[in-house]
Amino acid sequence: MEYVPTLRKKYDEVIKDNLKKEFSYSSVMEIPHLEKITINQGIGEAVADKKLIDVAINELTAISGQKAVATISKKDISNFKLRKNMPIGVKVTLRGEKMYEFLERLIVVSLPRVRDFQGIKFKFDGKGNYTLGIDEQIIFPEIVLDKVSKIMGLQMTFVTSAKTDEEGYALLREFGLPFKNMKKN
Repeated sequence: MEYVPTLRKKYDEVIKDNLKKEFSYSSVMEIPHLEKITINQGIGEAVADKKLIDVAINELTAISGQKAVATISKKDISNFKLRKNMPIGVKVTLRGEKMYEFLERLIVVSLPRVRDFQGIKFKFDGKGNYTLGIDEQIIFPEIVLDKVSKIMGLQMTFVTSAKTDEEGYALLREFGLPFKNMKKN
């Protein structure tokens, strides 16, 4: 038997039906789905210390379960001592099984580890996609606290096939993302 992530099963068996009823879709092809999760970490201090990029790549690879790549600057900015093609961040894009596994670890393990966690804000981009910012990478159990040289934040973007924010919100809510409330903040 082939392995299928838990959230993928939940989407196929429960979430699709719930969304079809809630939005009265006439075709199953209209039901929104999660296309990808991109995780991005900007490291401005990497201009002065090149080792921060290697540390961030290793940490993001451990968090996501997939090899992270460095992002490079596109132009020179003298005020920031930045030159074209310098590494200034790290990113990884998750699709398929790894995406569902990461989402489950985020919901079940990592977000409950945030201190004074009240839920996540309703901040969509107008097209059904959601970006979540995390202040500290140490909420992920894959990060060993003794080896952390610097506390850094990261951003996760959940790209959906939803046409509106309400459809995207309903999809992510069904997956189990702990939103504070339904009202837009």
